[in-house]
Amino acid sequence: MITREEIANVLDHPVYDGDGNKIGDAKHVFFDDMTGRPEWVSVKTGMFGSNESFVPIRDAALVQDHLEVPYRKDQVKDAPNVDVDAGGHLSETEEHRLYDYYGINWDSVLSEAERTDDGRWAAGAGTAQAGGAAGTAGTAGTAGYQDTSDRTGMRDDAMTRSEEQMHVGVERRESGRARLRKYVVTEEVQQTVPVSHEEVRVEREPITDANRDQALSGPEISEDEHEVTLHEERPVVDTETVPVERVRMTTEERTENETVRGQVRKERIEAETEATTDDDDVRRGRT
Repeated sequence: MITREEIANVLDHPVYDGDGNKIGDAKHVFFDDMTGRPEWVSVKTGMFGSNESFVPIRDAALVQDHLEVPYRKDQVKDAPNVDVDAGGHLSETEEHRLYDYYGINWDSVLSEAERTDDGRWAAGAGTAQAGGAAGTAGTAGTAGYQDTSDRTGMRDDAMTRSEEQMHVGVERRESGRARLRKYVVTEEVQQTVPVSHEEVRVEREPITDANRDQALSGPEISEDEHEVTLHEERPVVDTETVPVERVRMTTEERTENETVRGQVRKERIEAETEATTDDDDVRRGRT
């Protein structure tokens, strides 16, 4: 069980479950009105610590620089949301609901409170005093606590001032998808190629001694014909598939600055002075 002296080592420190998983950071510690013992710790969970989940602290242990609780991380994060009143108290109904969620017997809690001799311990930022609802817990402040008196009757003249600090983290999530898709299109292409063809040309040559024998080899007068085959070229189109390039997709990470705004609470401490005049009038002032 966590003692009151160890509370300062609990607040704003990590809270882990029994399997070593970090649940969040301890935010507040609540004390039982009847016993004055630490009863609950609220843990900041969710994105940027936006939620607070209540966890029983009676079976928790302080290990080095963090708090370990015997409950699973998902169980703590799914704990019922409860309201804390303006005085920093859990109502009996809210606390009863939390005990039922964590499987803690409510009758055993009442029995333990009845065995306590008195309720002389008071919370530093709440009003957890005896005489309230049985078992109702009071808050210990945002990040610290102060006893109004100890068992020996000694009074502490110091007051702890605390404030909240905002811690901003990032989470990675899916923002979209990109894909490569290949499809076929038909395009008109044009290419000029040279083609040739044969044409008939009549050549005439005079009779000479060199061709006289060929010229006189036939009959003197006759009819005859001579045929020549003409040729021409025509374009022939053929296609072949050839690889021309490879296309792939890669991702590159760009870092941009984004401003995150939030609200934090701070405690302020004011000193009040009283001065008594000769005629027993009391003057009050603040510094």
